[in-house]
Amino acid sequence: MNDSHDNRPFDVDLFVIGGGSGGVRAARIAAGYGARVKLAEEYRVGGTCVIRGCVPKKLMVYAGRFADEFADAAGFGWSVAEPRFDWSVLKARRDAEVARLEGIYDINLMRSGVEIVPQRAVIEDAHTVRVLGTGERVRARVILIAVGASPVKEPVIPGAELAITSNEVFELETRPERILVVGGGYIAVEFAGVFAALGSQTTLLHRGDRLLRGFDDEVRDALGTAYAERMDLRLGRTVQSLERRAGAIAARLDDGSEIVADQVLVATGRRPNVAGLGLDRVGIETDQVGAIPVDAYSRTTVASIYAVGDVTNRANLTPIAIREGHAFADTVFGNTPSCVDHRLIPTAVFSTPEIGVVGHNEDVARAIFGRIEVYKASFRPMKATLSGRQERVLMKVIVDCASDKVVGVHIVGHDAGEIIQAVGIAVTMGATKADFDRTIAVHPTASEELVTMRVPAVTKHPVAVG
Repeated sequence: MNDSHDNRPFDVDLFVIGGGSGGVRAARIAAGYGARVKLAEEYRVGGTCVIRGCVPKKLMVYAGRFADEFADAAGFGWSVAEPRFDWSVLKARRDAEVARLEGIYDINLMRSGVEIVPQRAVIEDAHTVRVLGTGERVRARVILIAVGASPVKEPVIPGAELAITSNEVFELETRPERILVVGGGYIAVEFAGVFAALGSQTTLLHRGDRLLRGFDDEVRDALGTAYAERMDLRLGRTVQSLERRAGAIAARLDDGSEIVADQVLVATGRRPNVAGLGLDRVGIETDQVGAIPVDAYSRTTVASIYAVGDVTNRANLTPIAIREGHAFADTVFGNTPSCVDHRLIPTAVFSTPEIGVVGHNEDVARAIFGRIEVYKASFRPMKATLSGRQERVLMKVIVDCASDKVVGVHIVGHDAGEIIQAVGIAVTMGATKADFDRTIAVHPTASEELVTMRVPAVTKHPVAVG
């Protein structure tokens, strides 16, 4: 139903459903343009990233990496007493930091003039939102859906209720001595790396033959090699069932073998939070994964309703949700039509070793551009020469031969995420290989390899078919 001809007065100019990164940014920017804004959040303001995602997970990644630092110190002349890790200390300090950030989000919204409604809200019609806790109905000129997505346990197997997801992992009161992580995406990879580093006997199980589908194959291979040394990595396997056994969980695999663990973390996917939202009342149909289709300006099929962030399943990353929320507010309330370019997104995987990527992988670049040049460097980092660690760094630059533009950069190694943010600026601006070549190297660093590679490792030509 679309009541665009309803002339009843509006209570607010914008009602935002969802207090995550995208919804908060949209609300604040819209309020800055003078809009009357309400934002409803049924859990905690800050969304997945701040409360139970990127931020607390990165703090855990930092904690795990100290294990390598302690081990490496001896190679540089340090004598370090046997280190001891205390999960309860990490949990308490991590949770306190999350609470501090949540408070900042609340304060910033209120200072912007946004009214926070700490309740679940659903759509009644094209301009009406109902707050479930109070039954209040709010008339809004524009409704923004920014409810994000939630982890799911897929495929459904017997005993699935015994497993936890990336939500519950932050609630663990003790570190599991043995943990089975199921999945091959960045969430599974990151948590497997964390628990292995913190001392848990870790198994990472994935049905595919490589981790991180969609990433460059050489990046995937490099991570697989590194993880096989850090944990029990099982590829090409699936879990058939879980059962409780003597205080532990026994996972039966498709090859008939078993893995017994104290916790099973399933990280096989996420789905948009659209159940019971009221989309059917206004005729908005979701796609096959439950996402809300939108146009380039984040507008749904109902003119007064927009959606941003993971609920649209365009590019499920916090910075993208923030950009989409900002662009929405600029477009609708700032009289400055804006849309987000999803084609070139710098991103990082906080595994150990870390991964940073911007642009296309080799296969996609070849399919798009035809003739490409690939420059590669694989080397042992300088720090490892004294520490004795057998880690390697991989750097890969992909160039479109026709334009000489750098169309992909892939890094596996220490601080890859920090490096790729800076490289992403150059690639986004359209830097060419000649621009990289004329950039003076910073020596001695690992990243200087990006500007000193001169000879292509591989030159790909399209194969003529006729």
